[in-house]
Order: sequence, then structure tokens, then C-alpha cells
Amino acid sequence: MVFRFTILSDEIDDFIREIQIDSTATFLEFNKAILESVEYSEKELTSFFTCSHNWEKEIEITQFEMDSNSEDEVYIMEDTVLEELLEERKQRLIFIFDQLTDRCFFIELSEIITSKHLDKPVCTKSIGQAPKQTIDFNQESILKGIDTSHSNTGEDFYGDDGFNEDELDAEGFDIEGGSGDVSIDTIDDLY
Repeated sequence: MVFRFTILSDEIDDFIREIQIDSTATFLEFNKAILESVEYSEKELTSFFTCSHNWEKEIEITQFEMDSNSEDEVYIMEDTVLEELLEERKQRLIFIFDQLTDRCFFIELSEIITSKHLDKPVCTKSIGQAPKQTIDFNQESILKGIDTSHSNTGEDFYGDDGFNEDELDAEGFDIEGGSGDVSIDTIDDLY
């Protein structure tokens, strides 16, 4: 049986990839097929999530086993076969390709072809340029186009340097055991 997936990006409107892959392939094989179809490096950490029809994340499939004290079952790409978690048309996945900024592709199982088998995945449709794999947080690119020569962060920007203790309202905070509503002992008791 072959799964045909449609892959979209929320960053680029005219981006589409379609990948056909055997249902007995692993998520790791699917991961490699996606990365190859968009010419991304395999050095970045990626993960899949099965999703509801509203794109709410459900089950995570990771590249490596993460130390987890969770009682939830852990799914590793290399050990998890596609048909283990996917069984019907229109099922959805999210593929996180940039873990730092949580950037992703939205994937839908568009078709299940029962009379066919594939030895390796095939990209059957490639439209548009993929978004960059990672965002460059280079200071120059962030500040490009921003005029920083007229800074308003002088002495008056944050207010006065000092404060007058008489202006502080200590009512309700009885630090020295006076008659306030809350004492330090009470707050400590909460912890």
C-alpha cells in the first residue's frame, strides 16, 4: 500500500510538495524524503506530530529517544512504521523542521493507493521554493533598516534614578511582625 502525502507551508503560499511512500516505510524514511524534496540538511533536529483535523498536536515522533519520565509511549522515527499511526485518508501531520522557532510543514495523507508498493519514496510534485531551513538571528539582519541613531533611552526614559521610601505603600505587608494583613511567616508557609 502506498501513501500519497501533500505538504504545505504557512510561510510560502505557492509551496507544495507531494510525496508517495510505502505504508511500511518508517517515519525516518519519510523524514529523509521530505528533507530531500526541499533540499534541507539532515543535520538539523526534526520531529513529526500526528494531529487532529484542527491541527492540534497529538502524538510526537522524534528522531532520537529523549529522556522522558512521561508515562506516554515514546515513538522514534527509525522504529515507527507509517501505517502504525496512519490508517485513513485526510489524516494530518505536522513536520517540525526548525526546532528553535517551531517552524513546520503541514502534511495531509491525501490518498491511499492499495494496489501499489514502492521500494523508496518519490517526490511526485514540487511547486515553489521551500522556506529557509533555519532563521538567521544575525544582529545585522535583525537591525537592518532600523534607525538606531536617535535613541530615546536617555536618563528620563526609565524615570527617576532613585525612589523615596515614603512613597511606598507597605500596608498589608507586615515584614517586621506589625499589624498588616500578610506576614512573611504566612507567605513562607505557602512554600
